[in-house]
Amino acid sequence: MKMATLSRPYPKVGGLESAGGSASPSSIARMRGWLAAWLPAIPLLLLVSTCLIAPVVVLVWQSFTGMGETGLSLDLWFRVLGQRANQDAILTSLLLAASCATVTLAIGAPLAWMISRMLRGSRAFWLGLLNVAANFGGIGLAFAYMATIGSVGMLTLMVQGLGLPFEAPREGSLPALLMAYEYTNVPLFVLLTIPAMSILRDDWWEAAQVAAATRLVFWRRIGVPILAPFLMAGWLLIFTWTLGIYGIAYGLAGQSGATAVHLITLQIGSALQSDVLLGPGRAAILAVVLMLFATTSLILYRMILRRALRWL
Repeated sequence: MKMATLSRPYPKVGGLESAGGSASPSSIARMRGWLAAWLPAIPLLLLVSTCLIAPVVVLVWQSFTGMGETGLSLDLWFRVLGQRANQDAILTSLLLAASCATVTLAIGAPLAWMISRMLRGSRAFWLGLLNVAANFGGIGLAFAYMATIGSVGMLTLMVQGLGLPFEAPREGSLPALLMAYEYTNVPLFVLLTIPAMSILRDDWWEAAQVAAATRLVFWRRIGVPILAPFLMAGWLLIFTWTLGIYGIAYGLAGQSGATAVHLITLQIGSALQSDVLLGPGRAAILAVVLMLFATTSLILYRMILRRALRWL
C-alpha cells in the first residue's frame, strides 16, 4: 500500500526562490517598469552629466589645485581675490548687472503690458520682432553698436552734422556696455514677462471701477502686488544673464578688454590668454565665483516664482 507524501514548496526569502535564486516575477516587472520610465531620459542625463556637472566639478577642483600642489589649498583663492583688479571686476560686474536689470525692468514692464493688450496680429508682429532682437548679440552686436553710436558711428556723425554737441560714450565704458546690453535685455525681458501680464483680467478693472477706484488705486492695490513677483523674477534673470555676457564686452573693449573696464568674464578671458602659470587656476576661481552668483540668483528666482504662481 502506497502512502501519500505531502510536498511543501520551497520558502521564498527576500523575493528570491531558494531553489534557483532567481528574482520573482514582481521584481522583474518593477525593474522593467523602472527601465522603461528612465530609458528615454538616459541620453539627456548623460548630456547633463558631461556638459554641466563634469565641468563644474573640474572647475571647483582646479580652483583649489591651480598652483600645481599635490593637495587642496586656499592659497590661490586668497591671492586671486586679494588682487585689486579682481575685486574691481566683481564689484563692477554686480553694479553693471544690477543697473542693466533695473533699466530693463523700467522699459520692459510697460512695453510688455502694452504688447499683451494688443490685437493678435499686432502682437504677433511685435513678438517676432522681439525674438529677432533677443537672439542678436555677441561680437555682431558690438560691431553694430560701434557702427551706429560709436565715436564715428552713423548716428553720432549725423547728430554732430546737425551742429549738436553730442559725444558718444567711449567703447568699453560702462555707459556703452549698458546701452549695448539693453538691446538684447529688453526684448528678452518682454518675452519672459508677457505671459504673466495675462493674469490681470479685464473684469478686475471693471470691478474696481464699480467700486469707484481710480486707475492709480487699481495698480497700487491690485496690479502691482500681483505682477511684482513676476517682474522681480524677470529682474533676477536679466541680472544673471548680464553677469555672464562676454562677447559684447570683449567686442567693445577690444584687445584692452581687461584694462578698459574690469568685469569677471573679461578677467577670465585675460587669465586664460596671458597668464600661463596661474591662468587656469585664476580663471577657475573667477568662474566659481560667477557660478555662485548665478546659483544664488536662480534660487531666489525659484522662491519668488513659487510665490507668484499662487495667482495661476
